[in-house]
Amino acid sequence: MSRRHATLPTAVGDLLVVADDGGLVGVYFPGHWHPPAPDSLGVAVDARGDGLFAQLDVELREYLAGRRIRFDLPLAPVGDEFQQAVWAMLREIPYGETVTYGELAARLGDRNLARRVGNAVGRNPISILVPCHRVVGADGSLTGYAGGFDRKRRLLELEGAAVVAQRRLF
Repeated sequence: MSRRHATLPTAVGDLLVVADDGGLVGVYFPGHWHPPAPDSLGVAVDARGDGLFAQLDVELREYLAGRRIRFDLPLAPVGDEFQQAVWAMLREIPYGETVTYGELAARLGDRNLARRVGNAVGRNPISILVPCHRVVGADGSLTGYAGGFDRKRRLLELEGAAVVAQRRLF
């Protein structure tokens, strides 16, 4: 089976999901900042009849119900070498924890790369599974999110992230 897409209804909105033979290529929120080009979606399929999309549906429902902390699906995001490095670091951020753009840049060897890291984070094509929602501003603020600020807050609250809990105290 080649490139394909479906719409997956979830508690955080209808997600556009895209896959190819290598795995998930994209998980996009309604109004996503950087949606895929229409000609890159492949054929439309019924998510229930596609094994990968059906498993994604199960795992997302478990995650959004607070019963899953990691995903076990093959991922195949498309990006340049720098983006791939950043997205790999995002997958290493533990459930319920946050890091800053500067911290990610420092892990790459140069804190001055923070803006470039921010650009790569913002272009992450696999929302939720590649947890870009766990990246916050240098002061701990909830910075922008391709799926919207409210979704970012909701995902961090679901995970019990300290940065969100601290904000509720004040």
